[in-house]
Amino acid sequence: MRNSDDAQGAASPIQSVDRAISVLELLARHGEAGITEIADELGVHKSTASRLLSALEVRNLVEQLTERGKYAIGFGIVRLAGAATARMDLAKLGNQTCQSLADSIGETVNIAVADGGLAINISQAVGTASITAQNWTGRRTPLHATSSGKVLLAYMDPDERRRVLPDKLEEFTPRTTTDPDELAAELERIAADGYAACFEEFELGLHAVAVPIHGDRGDVIAAMSASGPSYRLSRQRIRQLVRPMTEAAAELSGQLGHFPA
Repeated sequence: MRNSDDAQGAASPIQSVDRAISVLELLARHGEAGITEIADELGVHKSTASRLLSALEVRNLVEQLTERGKYAIGFGIVRLAGAATARMDLAKLGNQTCQSLADSIGETVNIAVADGGLAINISQAVGTASITAQNWTGRRTPLHATSSGKVLLAYMDPDERRRVLPDKLEEFTPRTTTDPDELAAELERIAADGYAACFEEFELGLHAVAVPIHGDRGDVIAAMSASGPSYRLSRQRIRQLVRPMTEAAAELSGQLGHFPA
């Protein structure tokens, strides 16, 4: 016997999400299905199935093939799948690039992407000069206090930047930039220079430099950084690393489909 949302109360948000996912999985298996078939599969009334399909259709996740006809996966799924594939490609290709660059320059190399108001590291390779190194993979770090984060902010849409930055910038060390105007001026310089450097802004004794990675549409989708102890990664050494890092990032961007004019 079917569950009745009318008799037992409206479905909870979690139950609705679960049912919506079940609809997408059903359509993925069968290619297309009508409301009756979907309702039977879910064990719900046709009215409930219709509401689910309407909500998915608004987001282009499903489409009705003909008026009052069967439903199929919509092009919105392609957009979501493309975004997921791009991130997986970046992580896979990035591992190879990180290791080659780390072997070349001897420092720890990471790739980070924006994740809301933070940066998340998705790839890391340890250079030959690093006796020990923190594992940054999967770790979230502040955008305003790291070289990768500043690169991501510098190339971010201004409206998006205002949305993700907190009203009060947290101070991690005495060298952290916490003044919004000072940060804005620095981000302009980063966009003009093509790289960002941080000197003990997130952790005392840690220096880092980062460059942008471009996606197939030309937008900056990630940042590649090299980090190390301040006694080894001096300001002069950081300036020397910008060129090989920029070249490595450009090569990775090309593998992702970005070919500058």
